[in-house]
Amino acid sequence: MALSRHAQIRCQQRGISPLICEWLQDYGSTVQTHGATKRYFDRAARRRLAAAVGAQVVDRMSPLLNAYLVESVDETVITAGHRTERIRRR
Repeated sequence: MALSRHAQIRCQQRGISPLICEWLQDYGSTVQTHGATKRYFDRAARRRLAAAVGAQVVDRMSPLLNAYLVESVDETVITAGHRTERIRRR
């Protein structure tokens, strides 16, 4: 997973750990937005994650799972943040 310099700074500022970024890459759901891909944890993604690492781990880490990543076409992470609103899919 390649992070841009901007994404590294944003992850540090917003307290998003590399583990959460890796889980988003592996198990997160995707939606196309403005020519980029947004990865986030919805109910299905949390189920996939729970099957891989265990439901108890997901329950304890649930406050940290409200993060998202925005990736460019070449799968470089552009930025990261915390969801405060629902992600709209069309």
